[in-house]
Amino acid sequence: MNLCIAGATQPQVSFMNNQKQQKPTLTGQRFKTRKRDEKERFDPTQFQESIVQGLNQTGTDLEAVAKFLDASGGKLDYRRYAETLFDILVAGGMLAPGGTLSDDLTRTEFCVFTASEDLETMQAYAQVFNKLIRRYKYLEKGFEEEIKKLLLFLKGFTESERNKLAMLTGILLGNGTLSASIVISLYNENLVKEGVSAAFAVKLFKAWINEKDIGSVASSLRKVGMDNRLMELFPANKRSCEHFSKYFTDAGLKELSDFARNQQSIGARKELQKELQEQMSRGEPFKDIILYVKEEMKKTNISEQTMIGIVWTSVMSAVEWNKKEELVTEQAMKHLKQYSPLLKAFSSQGLSELTLLVKIQDYCYDNIHFMKTFQKIVVLLYKADVLSEEAILKWYTDAHIAKGKSVFLEQMKKFVEWLKNAEEESDESDTEEGD
Repeated sequence: MNLCIAGATQPQVSFMNNQKQQKPTLTGQRFKTRKRDEKERFDPTQFQESIVQGLNQTGTDLEAVAKFLDASGGKLDYRRYAETLFDILVAGGMLAPGGTLSDDLTRTEFCVFTASEDLETMQAYAQVFNKLIRRYKYLEKGFEEEIKKLLLFLKGFTESERNKLAMLTGILLGNGTLSASIVISLYNENLVKEGVSAAFAVKLFKAWINEKDIGSVASSLRKVGMDNRLMELFPANKRSCEHFSKYFTDAGLKELSDFARNQQSIGARKELQKELQEQMSRGEPFKDIILYVKEEMKKTNISEQTMIGIVWTSVMSAVEWNKKEELVTEQAMKHLKQYSPLLKAFSSQGLSELTLLVKIQDYCYDNIHFMKTFQKIVVLLYKADVLSEEAILKWYTDAHIAKGKSVFLEQMKKFVEWLKNAEEESDESDTEEGD
């Protein structure tokens, strides 16, 4: 059947059985590929020309620079050219691999690397970056990647440029613009080997602590798991607490040195506790365990007060406790009687005994099934010569902590009275003998 509209001739369409319908085709002029257009339209050299021209006009007025960057974000493609933008603001132009500036492109003298090498100037530049990233939130990730890249390029910069970048980075870490995870770039083997990482870290941490304090810096490092890795700023043969301490103390960063020493001590305590629990689970003889622990205490300079806490935690972690209150007491008594020689070996000092009492109080409060067991544990350890009456009376009077205070003091009241009476009787006996 033929179809006609107003006399116009239309192509015939066959509907014959088993005949495939011919697909229509487009003829005429070909369109240019979008990919080619994109390369022409989005040119980093043109982007650089625009930014450099604007910076050269604003000069050293950083308030004007911030306003120019704010306005340019509406016209220029910051999202696509974030790396180019940050290269220019830091180094004056696009950076080639390794950190050198591209020779054939227009640069600006108004950037971080050509600014004055002092904290106040870097704080002013940090404000420019802060304003820019607050205005264009999508630049956050790109800026962090840029800083990581710049840290890997450190050997390509002059010492003065490195110092300025370190100060700027420390300030931006302090005000939260950057995450502490960027520090990982400093662990690059080549930077570490040549001492670049450690020197850069000194300037960075000085600026960071100046913005905040060592507590805030420590907290940020912990959040990203970097608190135990500061020793890695040095080559393997210099990776000791003593070298780290001297290097950063001499540089005026004793607080960072103390923090690193403390972190190393925490790491050593964790390792010691892990090994102690493994030895206990294997059923090693107490005399072997005690010998091992005392040797480790000497090596890592751990005090007996610290050690008794580790031993207590290990002992209480060595068993799966019954969930029923009436059964857990009996289980605890049997278990602690067995391990009392181990506890006794590390409670030879009065302070160690008080530490143990506080640890027991803390444990019984945090584990609700043990709330009524506190007094029984203390009496058991008193009878096993782990705890002395002096330590128990001192704990009862003023050395206890707030956790469950009223409950535990009430539990201990009768026993403490008995101890006091026994002490008085002993004093009277001594007096009579003296007479």
